[in-house]
This record gives sequence, structure tokens and C-alpha cells, in this order.
Amino acid sequence: MIIEDVPPDAVDRSGRPVLEVDELTVTFRRRGEQPMRAVDGVSFAVAPGETVGLVGESGCGKSVTSLAVMGLLPRRGVQVGGSVRLDGRELVGAPDRALRELRGADMAMVFQDPLSSLNPTVPIGTQVTEVLLEHRDLSRKDATAQATDLLDRVGIPDPARRLKEYPHQLSGGMRQRALIAMALACRPRLLIADEPTTALDVTIQAQILELLRELVVDSGTALVMITHDLGVVAGLCDRVHVMYSGKIIESADRHELFARPRQPYTGGLLASVPRLDGVRGAPLHPIRGSARDVIPWAEGCAFAPRCDHAQDDCLTEVAGSTVPLEYDGPGRELRCRHPLEYPRSPAGATAAGAAR
Repeated sequence: MIIEDVPPDAVDRSGRPVLEVDELTVTFRRRGEQPMRAVDGVSFAVAPGETVGLVGESGCGKSVTSLAVMGLLPRRGVQVGGSVRLDGRELVGAPDRALRELRGADMAMVFQDPLSSLNPTVPIGTQVTEVLLEHRDLSRKDATAQATDLLDRVGIPDPARRLKEYPHQLSGGMRQRALIAMALACRPRLLIADEPTTALDVTIQAQILELLRELVVDSGTALVMITHDLGVVAGLCDRVHVMYSGKIIESADRHELFARPRQPYTGGLLASVPRLDGVRGAPLHPIRGSARDVIPWAEGCAFAPRCDHAQDDCLTEVAGSTVPLEYDGPGRELRCRHPLEYPRSPAGATAAGAAR
């Protein structure tokens, strides 16, 4: 599914990034077992009014990255390293009280499953007004009035009545809109949306994405969109970071990424999606294997066991370090020793063709 492009002059991306993530690592530890590195040296930045996409298969580290940014990972058994800065303020290692003051006010998150994210025993209105009462100097009457306006803004009909209803009384689309209303209540500088359209029908998906797009354009919010839906990426994101096995393996402007993916994994993702302009009945070309078929990054490229372009040096360590993320042209970075190549003629430069 694809929505309209955002006009390039509709947002202000000048000045300092709202979010700066630098060499973020997340390691899970359990007694008697080897530590598991779920996020391994992830770095990216998001400017005001910019939408950045984190893309990859389930298990690649997208959601863990977002939870680390929000400071929602448990302290016990989890080690978070690197740096996460919100408007220059360091979040890694910040005390819980400081993070609670920021969550909801300056940064917010829309979770993947609204039914499990909302409290089933508390009316929707109480859950929305709670954010306003916590972070704004408002009376309960004023908070209720603002909550009604928020539900109306996100397209929930008869908002005054819906405030009194419980999550199970709302449809999936309405629950997702209620979560978005809670996230938008204090007009945060940063919004992270983790698969916000999962399990929604196509019409509701388009409405939710349009709502997020309007938020970015109208308020200059920095948006991090976590998804595996390449249609969402094509219509909403300005810049895309492709993740695999805890690392970013390709970063590019969305137009450049879709036109000329360089990492074989990115090319494989695009080649496995049906195309309206493709030959009728032509088979898709899925990526073989599963996301669990990996090798440690310290031993080579984690994607090598599944890659049709892999060569011997993809399975070996080079100069005592992992495969680096390197400059690959203006605005592009790539982690690959044998990237996809394209003929000079534009007619032959198709992503699906190169991925094969």
C-alpha cells in the first residue's frame, strides 16, 4: 500500500536532529547461557519534520532498538550501550524518573498491538487524560475536553461517548487511533510508530498513515516508522535504514533505495513483493532460508548463508573486524563486500532484476 508523497518543502529539517542514536547496542544476558546481542552498533539521526524508516524481517532488532530509545527495556538481564540523545540530552543511563518525565511529553511511542497496549479495565478517556494530567498543568475538566478533541482529531466518531468506553468496545482501527491520540496528547518532539498498521484492513491502514503524515507536516514532529511493509516505506519515509541481525546494512534516501538497492538483502526484500507492472503469472523470488540462518558478524556477513551473491570472503573475518558500514555515494551507506551492480543504461537498472 502506498500513500501520496510528502512535498519536499512541506517540512523543516534545518537545525539539530531531534534524535541522535550513536553505536547503540543491546545485549541480553541469562545465567548459564551465552550473551545475545540483539542490537549491534546501530547509528542514525532524525531531524524535525523528517520520517525515518527502520525496515527488516521479524527478529532483526527493530523493535528492541525502539524500546532502547524509549528507555523501556528492563534493567535486569539487559545491557544497553552507546548513546541516545533527544535534543542533545543523553538518555542511555538516565534515571527512571527523568525518562518518565520525557515519555509522553517530549517522546512517545505507538505500539504494535493496541489491544494489549491499552489497559482493558480502564475507560479510554481515563487513559488519554492521564497523559495530559501528568505532563500538563490542567484541571480534569480541561483534560477531558482536550481528550475529546484529540479523539476527534484522529477520526474517532462521537468522541465524547467513546471516552467512556473500554478498549474491547472499540474496533481495531479505533483502538489504534486511541493509542495515537495518547501519543499526540502533548505534541511530542519524537514519535516512534512500531508497526502501527499491523492487523488492520487496507482502508484503515491508509487512514492511520495519512494521520501520521499530517502530524509530521503540521507539527514538525520527528517520526521513526518501524515496519516490514515496503509499501508503507515507499509512501511515508524520507530516509530508510535496512536492518539485519541487529545491524544497519544499508541506508539511503527512499527513492534511491527503491530504484537501486545495493545490499542483496534489500534487493531480495524488493524482489519478493508482487509488482503491478510485472509480468502476469511470473514467480516471485523470495529470500531463501530464514532469519535464524546467520553467522556472527565477527566471522563475516551475517546474511551470507542466505545470499545468492555470497563469495568466500563473505564468510571470513577481514582485518580483525566486522564488515563495516561504508560510504556508497551521496547520502548512502552500505555494509556489503559484493553489492548489487547495475548497468549504466537506466532501462536495465531494475531492483528485481539485480536481486535475481
